[in-house]
Amino acid sequence: MGDILRTTMIGFFVGIIGTGIGGSMAFVLRNPSKRFLSAIIGLSSGLMIAIVTFELLPEAFMLGGTIAAVVGLGVGAVVASFLDGLISRINRISGRKDAKGYVKTGVLLGVGIALHNFPEGLAIGSGFVAQQKLGVGLAIVIALHNMPEGLAMVTPMRVGGVSRMKAFLLTLVAGAPMGLGAYLGALVGKYAFGFIGVCLAFAGGTMLYITFGELLPRGKELHRGKTSTYFAILGFMLGILITKRF
Repeated sequence: MGDILRTTMIGFFVGIIGTGIGGSMAFVLRNPSKRFLSAIIGLSSGLMIAIVTFELLPEAFMLGGTIAAVVGLGVGAVVASFLDGLISRINRISGRKDAKGYVKTGVLLGVGIALHNFPEGLAIGSGFVAQQKLGVGLAIVIALHNMPEGLAMVTPMRVGGVSRMKAFLLTLVAGAPMGLGAYLGALVGKYAFGFIGVCLAFAGGTMLYITFGELLPRGKELHRGKTSTYFAILGFMLGILITKRF
């Protein structure tokens, strides 16, 4: 039981520290220009696409199989679309002010990151059961990968008027499900790998929907030039280096 508790705490701290470091950008984004925000959103979009393409989906295919991964991807996108409409309706009914939907984008991205962190927690927990060295390696890699996700989440929230502290705290909350995933991964161990694959694909589908449907259009909306496009490509290139280097 002590090993399971330790693994759970490692997963929890990896989740909140990874997204929290990216979310700490909330304290830097004081009065940025629209062009700068467009660049940051573009950069975040490229990073997200690269992480889904070169990290989440290959793992999902390997662990869950091609059919299961493709189905998980599609279901994740459909669920993200449903949440998109639900959040929009809640905002309309409550009369809540949201600067052109930027807060909704941040909330959706937070949901996607939380869904993503749960199966990554499963991977950490299972890794520690298989071999401690594997668990430690996975924890380090996942923490590094979560940093751009925290940045991607916090930027539209700041544009939408969410306070710096609240935006930062929300990134910590989005990282917390990794602890639950690590706990379950430590419990089921080697039997969880197929389930992890489906969960990773599901999270990838939600993140692709949010990136293509929310982040990239927001970047163009902020600045009509090519800034967001160039930085999206740069972010994609950086994402390749992150996923292949670590």
